[in-house]
Amino acid sequence: MAYYRQFDAPPPDPLLVQELTKQQQEMQQRVMIQKPDFSLKFIAGCDSSFIGEDTILSVFVLLTYPGLEVLEKVWHHGRVELPYIPGFLAFREAPNLLEAYKKLEQTPDLIMVDGHGISHPRRLGIATHLGLHLGKPTMGVAKKVLVGKYNEPAATKGSLSPLVYKNEVIANVLRTKDNVKPVFVSPGHLIDLETATEIAMACAIKHKLPEPTRLADHYAAVFKRDV
Repeated sequence: MAYYRQFDAPPPDPLLVQELTKQQQEMQQRVMIQKPDFSLKFIAGCDSSFIGEDTILSVFVLLTYPGLEVLEKVWHHGRVELPYIPGFLAFREAPNLLEAYKKLEQTPDLIMVDGHGISHPRRLGIATHLGLHLGKPTMGVAKKVLVGKYNEPAATKGSLSPLVYKNEVIANVLRTKDNVKPVFVSPGHLIDLETATEIAMACAIKHKLPEPTRLADHYAAVFKRDV
């Protein structure tokens, strides 16, 4: 409740929270964490950025893998229908992300999302949410922890430690560059943690963020100038 007092916004409608929770619980039953069966040739990164309180801009960047050559950049912006409610951000972001995804001319084998996969209180972060909607392998690379506990990994690139929530490993805390803050890599849907971590590391060339989400974040800022 302190969040809403701090930002001078009313608390969420309890009936809406109840309905969204029910939807998450139903979706949770369909999540599949498994070794992927794809031949990874095309990887997409996606990210969203809010413009004011009620407009969202979402970006998909398609790259080759493992070369990470940019093939496509697409974006879509629109109004947000839901208020911000902690733990339910995917319901705000997913509709616009799905509209942006439709603009890709080529189909990615894997989508790397700037956000969480199963490292979420109900195992349904934005990466998992998207994976279920699209029926595609997805993984999350988040900048901040949402839930769980971990020990800080060593300061060298490639070091990692498990993120544990309710006695389950839900993500890896991965150091993608020497002496920078780690990222939180989690499976979203149709992929396992080990593979997601390997791919995140392979895509972390020079920067903290792996190239697919780093570029999506970059172009979100670029395309906002055109809105």
